Amino acid sequence: MGTPRKQRRKFERPTHPWRMDRITEEKELCTRFGLKNRKEIWKAKSRLARIREQARKLLAREGPDADKQTKELVAKINTWGMKAGNLDDILALNIDMLLERRLQTVLFRKGLAATPMQARQLIAHNHVYVKNHRVNVPGYIVLADEEITVRVADDIKVEKRAGKEEEATA
Repeated sequence: MGTPRKQRRKFERPTHPWRMDRITEEKELCTRFGLKNRKEIWKAKSRLARIREQARKLLAREGPDADKQTKELVAKINTWGMKAGNLDDILALNIDMLLERRLQTVLFRKGLAATPMQARQLIAHNHVYVKNHRVNVPGYIVLADEEITVRVADDIKVEKRAGKEEEATA
């Protein structure tokens, strides 16, 4: 168990720190999803790796207990909003699918923030509600049924930045 003062990391660091292909991929993910640092990518990759490892173990097992656990895992992934019908679909999940379910990305995709970084700022400043509860964690995984309840506080007015479509018509 250990002491609560020394909690373990919830992610695995890359095995080699200076691989150019990994660095460019992580940089592109950081800009696309508005992530603070690479650690958030590593956390998402570790979470996805644990899910995929569980799916591989369930593929190897047989019996009614394995079927029950398979249904529970598929239901959990579907609850998160990522479509999965069986274990093969779970093994096909990638990092983008998990990062799309973060509160920061959901807020941006719904149009409640002009940029992913503005969405992160709104969340960090306690201006975002999920099911009438304030959430101040940008990495919060929004469940499929919670997505329609995501909203910004009523007293906050979000200015939309001029996008490429608006610049082209002007």
